[in-house]
Amino acid sequence: MTLARPDFDPELRVLLAGMPLGSELDPELLAQIRPYASTPIEPLLDGRAVDRREVIISGPDGAPIPLSVISPAGASGATAAPCVYWIHGGGMVMGDRYSQIDIPLEWLDLFGAVVISVDYRLAPEVGGTTLVDDCYHGLVWAVEHAAELGIDPTRVVVAGASAGGGLAAGVTLMARDLGTPPIAAQVLIGPMLDHRNSSTSSRQFSGGPGVWTREMNEFGWRSVLGDRTGGPVSPYVSPALAGDLAGLPTTYVDAGSAEVFRDEDVDYASRIWAAGGQAELHVWAGGFHGFDALYPRVPVSAAARRTRNDWLARVLTTVSGGDTAEQVS
Repeated sequence: MTLARPDFDPELRVLLAGMPLGSELDPELLAQIRPYASTPIEPLLDGRAVDRREVIISGPDGAPIPLSVISPAGASGATAAPCVYWIHGGGMVMGDRYSQIDIPLEWLDLFGAVVISVDYRLAPEVGGTTLVDDCYHGLVWAVEHAAELGIDPTRVVVAGASAGGGLAAGVTLMARDLGTPPIAAQVLIGPMLDHRNSSTSSRQFSGGPGVWTREMNEFGWRSVLGDRTGGPVSPYVSPALAGDLAGLPTTYVDAGSAEVFRDEDVDYASRIWAAGGQAELHVWAGGFHGFDALYPRVPVSAAARRTRNDWLARVLTTVSGGDTAEQVS
């Protein structure tokens, strides 16, 4: 039975009609599209006054983890900057540390933030907790080197989109449970939070082409979990499984009304509130998965990005006690 589904925003619908969309993902197709999921960063940095540093650290198992550190040019270090630790999307099976990086680069422009983006290993080459472990290890390194990087360890924001949003949630849970490093806020953009893939919104966006469908989601989770999809799964991998969401930093969650992840994202924010935490939730009418990353100038996308920026300005002002919010135009 096909479920009724929310319609797309009219302007997004026109743009989506011009995209080559699929309904499923398999290893052969993944191999074909992976090269196109990598984003060249040079065009994004052109005209921006930034310093860029590429770092490779050793992961928990000795594997290399590349990190990109992008800072406002000529920052003296006299005043430590906020840090955005960025985790890219791509269903946990594709993408790189430059994917969707235009989003945190806005925060560099607006708030003088240092952006650190992690290149975690991808499934199916690795699985289980490896992806979130890589991300957590990179975050620990960044905070341990805060003075060298010119960042304020009390103003670290963990952020990500799609799979990166789910990994950001997992990293934040790990940091809470392990007691370090301190995280001031988490920004979860259309996050991939629940391997069970059984919500109403998941079933609504099944059986047909889309930017990210239920079938694609099943492939992504299978790639990470292998035959563990029916057995015990770590809440650091699938954060919707976390039994206790108390003690998390202030959280921003957004999603589109017309996407697979809508209901698991709404549920996650609701459970943070139920645990006494602070979360801000936005569900953008007519937004499909990744709408504001794909088409940032459409009015609904611009509104989503502006609202997210305004929230982060308020959070950084609260943490610093300064006038960060005045930098938003």
